[in-house]
Amino acid sequence: MAQILDKPAPAVMSVAGAERTARRKATLHWIAVHSLGIAAALFFVLPFVFVVLTSLMSDQQALTRDLVPDTWQWDNYRRVLDTPGFLTWWKNTLLYAGLGTVLTVVSSIPVAYALAKFRFRGQRLALMLVISMMMLPPQVVIIPMYLFWAKQLDLAGTLWPLIIPMAFGDAFSIFLLRQFLLTIPNEYLDAAKVDGCSEFRTLLRVVLPMAKPGIAAVALFQFFYAWNDYFGPQIYASENPAAWTLSYGLESFKGAHHTDWNLTMAATVLVMAPVILVFFFAQKAFVEGVTLTGVKG
Repeated sequence: MAQILDKPAPAVMSVAGAERTARRKATLHWIAVHSLGIAAALFFVLPFVFVVLTSLMSDQQALTRDLVPDTWQWDNYRRVLDTPGFLTWWKNTLLYAGLGTVLTVVSSIPVAYALAKFRFRGQRLALMLVISMMMLPPQVVIIPMYLFWAKQLDLAGTLWPLIIPMAFGDAFSIFLLRQFLLTIPNEYLDAAKVDGCSEFRTLLRVVLPMAKPGIAAVALFQFFYAWNDYFGPQIYASENPAAWTLSYGLESFKGAHHTDWNLTMAATVLVMAPVILVFFFAQKAFVEGVTLTGVKG
């Protein structure tokens, strides 16, 4: 009698079964809807996971059929950081990417503001020149530029031939900022001028606070470009190891440790980690800036 009373009622069992079935259907529906996104995420994440796991393996286990380290070799990262010149490459890369980004943003904002909000003779021609510079491959002008910086100014073996030109604006950054500034209504600018603001003060007090997403997107684009740049340091700094950046120094590191794949992967993780962290914390502003850019043409 007690066993009969302990059994759940059929109605309760049917309700619980219906709930489990509904949850299962909802889960399958979610997987079906997001299957393409899940596949794309795995496509991009799995190589990075492979690099991280390989960087924590021993020399004997790296690039074998084992996917998980037998013993987690965290000491690999210390060995990479102790490599002569590695911290110098870090310092040079931070100088190149950080200072170059600041100079690019500061110099590109006034030009983009003028192209977006001013009306002057030759405005369309100036915009076409900016677009033309975007389409011009750097390899086309590298020989005269190298002769100028190396022979005339004697700056070969340094990163200054890559940093100094950023103080005069960047065509892509100017165009991207100009497209974003077009989305800012002119009524805000007119109201500021009625209150007595000059063009410069209007730019600082009105335009810049509203253009933060676009500025963040441009800054991130420039930072990523400088951090990953291999061509520029190879041309100007290859003859001076003290001026190498991470992207160029990593090639030398790989050549010296071509059989130590665990150390090569550890160095790769250390090179990629800052960029990933910067994008992770700034992705909201980056996505918003890219999304709003181009609303007007």
